Amino acid sequence: MEIKTYLDEQRQRVEKHLADLMLEPVGAFSRHIESMRYSLFVGGKRIRPILCLAAATAVDDDEKTYQRAMPVACSLECIHTYSLIHDDLPAMDDDDLRRGKPTNHTVFGEAAAILAGDGLLTFAFDLLSSQVSAGINDSVRIRIIQTIARAAGSLGMVGGQSLDMLFAGEQVGYEELRSIHRSKTGALITASVLSGALVARADEAQEEALQAYGDHIGLAFQIVDDLLDVEATTEQLGKPAGSDIKSDKVTYPSLFGMETSRTMAREAVQEALAALVLFDRKADPLRALANYIVERKK
Repeated sequence: MEIKTYLDEQRQRVEKHLADLMLEPVGAFSRHIESMRYSLFVGGKRIRPILCLAAATAVDDDEKTYQRAMPVACSLECIHTYSLIHDDLPAMDDDDLRRGKPTNHTVFGEAAAILAGDGLLTFAFDLLSSQVSAGINDSVRIRIIQTIARAAGSLGMVGGQSLDMLFAGEQVGYEELRSIHRSKTGALITASVLSGALVARADEAQEEALQAYGDHIGLAFQIVDDLLDVEATTEQLGKPAGSDIKSDKVTYPSLFGMETSRTMAREAVQEALAALVLFDRKADPLRALANYIVERKK
């Protein structure tokens, strides 16, 4: 399949639904909501929501299943955007550019940026528990909420970020690096895939396969991010290049070198593709996404 066309189409559908669902900046909270919307709609690849939708389609390609998955997909983008706002703060990575635009705190101030991130995180769970996701069975909805909450929380993305900061400037090995990235980046990617599978009522074998797929592409995604931080320009990335070096963070290239890291990313993608062996052509978007992740330039 033509991955660029697929990504463009899916991104447009996600952004339309985000625009329909997101709060409007009116009334006493208008400045706060404007700050939330600024980062949510400033751009982005929308990979996590697209993974959610593609996983749902891999299990059941009925349009009704896709539509049921859409609010879940949108909630994942809200959580991802919140994490970027907070990552960019002076107390964290201290970056002034994100998705090619000034970061939230440089436009609205640090306090407003913190609250915008808080607002997006809690709004995500509002979407997951509200009438916009009413087509999902309640027991399934609880599993989805738990899956995403754990991936985003202290044993997932937040915990991974804390480890990333804790080990900055330290000499750490592969196991510590893998633990950081499995939590900081991989957990929400895997949850995106698994939540789509849950919406579509995947069976146990399908869940296990998609969990494995998510774990492997999460690893590949982080390795490629590390490579691009070294190789790509700020203009290509839409954020400051070389920020890992500036922050003295351990990365795959710093441990293994560029070529070995590239090989590790390709091997992770092959493992992800192998995990999809029990799926038919409905999973082709997931296959194409795995290859896109390792070949992307930004």
